[in-house]
Amino acid sequence: MTQATDTPASTGTARPVRPARPAAKPHGQWKIDGPAPLNANEAVKADDNGLNVRERIETIYAQGGFDSIDPTDLHGRFRWWGLYTQRKPGIDGGRTATLEPHELEDRYFMMRVRIDGGTLSTDQLRTIGEISRDFARDSADVTDRQNIQLHWVDIVDVPEIWRRLEAVGLDTTEACGDVPRVILGSPVAGIAKDEILDPTPAIQEIRERFIGDPELANLPRKFKTAITGHPSQDVVHEINDISLVGVIHPEHGPGYDLWVGGGLSTSARLAERLGAFVSEERAAEVWLGVVSIFRDYGYRRLRNKARLKYLMNDWGPARFREVLETEYLGYSLPDGPAPAKPTTPGDHVGIHEQNDGRYYIGASPSAGRLSGTLLLELADLLERHGSKRLRTTPHQKLLALDIPAASVKAAAAELDALGLVTAPSIFRRSAIACTGIEFCKLAIVDTKDTAIAAVAELETRFAEKSAVRLPPSLSLHVNGCPNSCARVQTADIGLKGQLVPDGHGGQAPGFQVHLGGGLASTERGEAGLGRTVRGLRITADQLPDYIERVLENYSASSDEDESFAAWSHRAADEDVL
Repeated sequence: MTQATDTPASTGTARPVRPARPAAKPHGQWKIDGPAPLNANEAVKADDNGLNVRERIETIYAQGGFDSIDPTDLHGRFRWWGLYTQRKPGIDGGRTATLEPHELEDRYFMMRVRIDGGTLSTDQLRTIGEISRDFARDSADVTDRQNIQLHWVDIVDVPEIWRRLEAVGLDTTEACGDVPRVILGSPVAGIAKDEILDPTPAIQEIRERFIGDPELANLPRKFKTAITGHPSQDVVHEINDISLVGVIHPEHGPGYDLWVGGGLSTSARLAERLGAFVSEERAAEVWLGVVSIFRDYGYRRLRNKARLKYLMNDWGPARFREVLETEYLGYSLPDGPAPAKPTTPGDHVGIHEQNDGRYYIGASPSAGRLSGTLLLELADLLERHGSKRLRTTPHQKLLALDIPAASVKAAAAELDALGLVTAPSIFRRSAIACTGIEFCKLAIVDTKDTAIAAVAELETRFAEKSAVRLPPSLSLHVNGCPNSCARVQTADIGLKGQLVPDGHGGQAPGFQVHLGGGLASTERGEAGLGRTVRGLRITADQLPDYIERVLENYSASSDEDESFAAWSHRAADEDVL
């Protein structure tokens, strides 16, 4: 019998046998690969649901103090209740990547107060201010996800803080962790004269039914939601895992356009429309379907590939919609229209009439920096003018609601006096900054102080430069590390913290610069990511000089109606270096 060989008949030359390709490693998708944990993070979550740590905090750790905390809880499950250890003071950015977590962390916590939809009463605001004053060294920052963060929290005080928050309808449930995070909502929900629909019922239903549900408390990574019914598209919907954006269907009336798969961090990806229309009454069940797909099909083997955007990148919107409709909803969603280009700014800064004849006032803190004392003063201010409520925004702004017409000027002047500016310069209006090296264990550079100082300096310089034509708006986002909590890829000028050459053979805190990014706005119909230029690195000290130079170049070479983003994408390298 002749033995078969791998010898081609035409040449008589033996062909080497190729080794079999190794089987593709599983992604850790529960519906395909099973639920067995494939890394340490997944093993921790499988061992004990993160929500269960609350009991240990209250009965063990708050009694025994920081040293009694189990390390697995400390570095994992605490996040399910809005707690991260903060950075130990005095550790410079050059050591961020070289030290172990226990070497970087302090014995105090950042606590994130969850504020779905950004809705607050003055009683709730006063409670947060009192907690800040009593337990957090008067610290308070408003984030670009509508939360308020406190610092210097001692574990022994956490049960009392929770008691006070929950007494006024607030909590920290799933404010961090691999869970459904805070739901971004339109800051003008229910009050805007030009609102398409009020997203408050959808936000409340999702919040009440699903937040704190153990069945949704073990996701591959965090899951971010945004819902708006306002035509300004004011919830940065393009960079969330799921977004519902208000539209009017020609047959079905007001409802939502469904977007999935956005996210920034070190690998930015903009969300995509599924082309599906979601009615108001089906918003919560569609949300549940999308988050369930993420739970069941999301990639869990590699943590840096575990966000929903990676699944969406592989599946595409057509397959994602098919799986959503056939496996999770059991019905087809109607096709629907895309949102129209916004005609008003989505930060809601300034004075605006409400749909009931009263007014809301949008004010700009300095890069989101507040204090407990300021929150208490703000609560008093609002109540003096007959208001009992306010909103936080995804742009680190505050909105005072329900101000009577006769009180508008006085209220705005009092907000200005508190440092909450109601008619800010273009530099202050759109400046946001993440926590930075002051408290964050991942940060490399200072952010809050850098942004505040740069804005003040630019305001001074350009007050004397009347011949320089500034753009109508200019977003300046300052981030302390590559993770983009301050959304650097979607800013006109986005600054990503890193160490850069100081010109003397050493290194200094500085930034990689992103130019020309942005989300849907009055100046652009579609979102786009910023450009980077090879070799464009600046130190923190050089920041005002750099922005001044670039804006002078913009003034000299842009078309009259050209936005800064459009100009910066076509500008020559030498004009932006």
